[in-house]
Amino acid sequence: MAYTVIWYGKKGIVEKTPFDTEKAARDHALLTFPDRKSGIVAVEVRKDDGTVVVSRAGGS
Repeated sequence: MAYTVIWYGKKGIVEKTPFDTEKAARDHALLTFPDRKSGIVAVEVRKDDGTVVVSRAGGS
């Protein structure tokens, strides 16, 4: 099953990045979220079927 990291800004989706494993997607999202300064307000990791695995909000 594939996973997608979705980065959200104040006006919607900023970027989507696909990953092969949940661990890789989760690690990427949670480790890089604090470093994203370009107006990112939330990040989600979703399965192919749309189920949210991880969600984190807060930021600039």
